[in-house]
Amino acid sequence: MGTLNLDKAQSIIEFALNWRKENGLNPLTVTVLDSAGVLIALSREDGASNLRPEIAQGKARGAISMGIGSRALFNRAQEQPYFIQSMNSLANGSLVPVPGGVLIKSDGQLLGAVGITGDTSDADEACAIAAIEASGFVADPG
Repeated sequence: MGTLNLDKAQSIIEFALNWRKENGLNPLTVTVLDSAGVLIALSREDGASNLRPEIAQGKARGAISMGIGSRALFNRAQEQPYFIQSMNSLANGSLVPVPGGVLIKSDGQLLGAVGITGDTSDADEACAIAAIEASGFVADPG
């Protein structure tokens, strides 16, 4: 099983920011949380707005907290809005249930999550998936 540590987290971030440039996305904020939802690393590019670190962490935290990628949370929010509102209330408003929060797995084990924000949610998610997979892990967007 792979290990998610600071070096791997920084590698994920570096790959994500390079992928962003290659694909013409807006400036991004990328965060990597461990399986307990604790911040390992975060990077906010020049030009990314000041709330982006909280949004990126909220996407990743929602995925970790619920055990499903934030795309699945987004879908569930549409189907069961009161449930997601309740979960967000329990989390003190720190969950962001839109695509861009992707679980990091290895050998079926949850290692953490990447949260990306700054472009469209679909582009944020695609960037997270590419960065996780480039680092040798399995991406689970939900």
